[in-house]
Amino acid sequence: MAEPDQPSTARMIDYWLGGEHHYPVDVAAAGAFEGTYGPCAAIFRALRDFLGRAVRSIADAGVDGFLVFGAGVPTRGNVHEVAPDATVLYTDVDPVTVRLGQRLLADSDRAGYGYGDATDIGTVDPAQLHRFVPGWGRRPVGVVFLGLAAFLDDDTLARTLDELYEAVAPGSFLAIDFDSEELAAYPEALAMMGPAFRMRAPERFAPLLGRWQPTADGIVPVARWRPAGTPEPVPDAFYGGLATKPAG
Repeated sequence: MAEPDQPSTARMIDYWLGGEHHYPVDVAAAGAFEGTYGPCAAIFRALRDFLGRAVRSIADAGVDGFLVFGAGVPTRGNVHEVAPDATVLYTDVDPVTVRLGQRLLADSDRAGYGYGDATDIGTVDPAQLHRFVPGWGRRPVGVVFLGLAAFLDDDTLARTLDELYEAVAPGSFLAIDFDSEELAAYPEALAMMGPAFRMRAPERFAPLLGRWQPTADGIVPVARWRPAGTPEPVPDAFYGGLATKPAG
């Protein structure tokens, strides 16, 4: 695979998580961002740990098929590693990331990777969806929607989540995160996120879920969502939670 000349958020996160699937351009971009904000590794570890706890909670509820939007690089504690008995379809809109993901998962018969735009469920390959999320629309599934809400305006996000709600069977789960207003105090770092990036105050999170019903945990800083022990002290940059489409 040719080395890219533009950084990727997915590969920058891989770098911050201590992974091996990034390039010098990603390391440089990560360093530039940290120069305007500060160390990011602990924040993204907290987000990845939240993903793990959320996926385990979904699997413990008996769900064994997952559809992941904005999947990034499928390493370092991602869904197929956390729930090894489940089948998983990872999707992303970045073709470089999709090709990398397909290469990393080439030997897996339980996890696949393909193009998918979260705002248009019809862009997901039906054959892949049928293979890796069997029973889609008829059996409960887990939908992972991390790292996306910050790049969708309120109307698009609400419409997207409502379309996903319509598409999944009752008993399904949604794992989601939101970006807080943490970067408001760091204008240079905020500018690096681009004009599509949207911070939101915590009170705005739950109403955007529409018909999805948050679990009793609510939407809280990710380090404090069902922590396995004492949460690591990190800035409350990301809030997250689980929501359900009630059964029956």
